[in-house]
Amino acid sequence: QVQLVESGGGLVQAGGSLILSCLITPNRFGINAVAWYRQGAGHHRGMVALINDGRIEYADFVAGRFTISLDNTKNTVFLQMNDLKPTDTAVYYCYVDTPQRGSFWGQGTQVTVSS
Repeated sequence: QVQLVESGGGLVQAGGSLILSCLITPNRFGINAVAWYRQGAGHHRGMVALINDGRIEYADFVAGRFTISLDNTKNTVFLQMNDLKPTDTAVYYCYVDTPQRGSFWGQGTQVTVSS
């Protein structure tokens, strides 16, 4: 069983920054892909950023404001978020796909951006 523990969410003013972290334990099964998704009130869960076999993709609304990274030495995936907007308010979820154990989700971390 793979567990994902997210941290770093909180309340920030528009234009501010946050760094989300997702600790992946254990990591001995290997990783196909990691990603961050988000779900705002009244919206479906959607992809924010992903790393898949070395390829990085971002949702269009990111527009250069976010950066996803994976530190294999710390078994942690990060999402650096800059220039946050009220429309970025959502619960952010970490996602991992493994070749042997399938896919897993974190519990979610709330990000609230005030205007």
